[in-house]
Amino acid sequence: MNATGYRRHLGLFSATMLIAGSMIGSGVFIVAADMVRTGRSGGFLLAAWGLTAVLTLFAALSYGELAGMFPKAGGQYTYLRETYGPATGFLYGWTFFVVIECGTIAAVAVGFGKYLGTFFPAVTDTAWLGPHLDVPLWQVTQSIAVGPYHLGLTPSRLSAIAVVVFLSAVNLYGVKLGARIQNLFTVAKIGGLAALILLGLFLKPPVAAVQTPFLPMDGSAALPFLTALLVVQTGSMFSADAWNAITFIAGEVKEPERTIPFSLLIGTTLVCGLYVLANAAYLKVLGPAGIANAPQDRVGSAALQALLGSGGGLIMAGSILVSMFGCLNGLVLSGARVYQRMAEDGLFYPGAASLNAHGVPAFGLWIQALWTCLLTLTGTYGQLLDFVMLPTILFYVFTVGGVFLLRWRRPDLERPVRVWGYPVVPALYLVGACAIVGALFIHRPSYSWPGLVLVALGWPVYLAVKPRVATSA
Repeated sequence: MNATGYRRHLGLFSATMLIAGSMIGSGVFIVAADMVRTGRSGGFLLAAWGLTAVLTLFAALSYGELAGMFPKAGGQYTYLRETYGPATGFLYGWTFFVVIECGTIAAVAVGFGKYLGTFFPAVTDTAWLGPHLDVPLWQVTQSIAVGPYHLGLTPSRLSAIAVVVFLSAVNLYGVKLGARIQNLFTVAKIGGLAALILLGLFLKPPVAAVQTPFLPMDGSAALPFLTALLVVQTGSMFSADAWNAITFIAGEVKEPERTIPFSLLIGTTLVCGLYVLANAAYLKVLGPAGIANAPQDRVGSAALQALLGSGGGLIMAGSILVSMFGCLNGLVLSGARVYQRMAEDGLFYPGAASLNAHGVPAFGLWIQALWTCLLTLTGTYGQLLDFVMLPTILFYVFTVGGVFLLRWRRPDLERPVRVWGYPVVPALYLVGACAIVGALFIHRPSYSWPGLVLVALGWPVYLAVKPRVATSA
């Protein structure tokens, strides 16, 4: 059975909730600490989130045109394949499976397990269940290090595996059930984040925050403002990522030519607006130094604890659990559709091309769950995500660049929605994203070169499956 077996159940509200729910995980409650340590001021923090919001919105507007042209399951994979050919599509799909999607699910799931330990102390990441292996740090070059890795099963990783398997099983029963879960948890976490913002902006904390710049104890020199602004995008862009999740399930969206572009606009604007306001609330409650020194970088918990006392930390932990559960459901639901589309094109295991009786790519869901669970056991997911941020941005650059290429090469294609502000909006995104890539190569080589190696490892795999491409064409 092919993609025509998908059932179009999702309207504009469900599509928007999938975008918002996939974007809002735990990052917005954590990454501000490292951003302030890099930029050293509250103004820098808001400027960095403002840049993330603008670039994300510009990318979403550009994807809207592509979604209208190719309203098929697979989303970004389909856009890259249609624009550049099967090799580029496969390299994206390879990276998506190996790290981008499964790595993100693993990271969020283990984070879920760690926050679960707030309420159940036995759920910890420090106690081993059975044998384990410690792999020491490997200094590849003077500026690039890999590891250390701690391989094995812990209670928090076991809970991560349990939630991934549970959500994968639930989503076997059709996109309508998965969307209902997504809608419920997304509304709940938007409400929780909005409550944090309102409390932070309008409730006076017992002790006023000191609005002084953060100064590191070691006296290290600060990066230039623009350079720091680009470098910290690895944190804020990761927190705002997965906005393209709706494009992966285009085959299950009602009137996808218009619903997807509008949901991209509404969803990204909503979430990015909440992120900027949340960081403004952090600054009001904690100040730059309080954000930078938040215990374990849990800025959201520190802010709510400052406002409500010791109970605030528990309330925030519960809110983050709800947020991460909804995020996991959105990621699990959408990712499997990419592998199904790749299998139809002869670029993935053939069995992944079929749908079950509920119109769901069951094989894709289970192979995604299997690889995700293995990543949770390796303990490498965090560093893998660091590695893949650069190729993730590069693939965004190629995809947005496809708007220009397709207008030149295939001007007769029907475009139900065109990019607002063309060519300025997509061009500004390309300039900003390329600047971030350049800054990472220069100032964060451990984030850049290993990521390109991960992408390059897909090339021999593509050569092995290439004969199937001609057969399926």
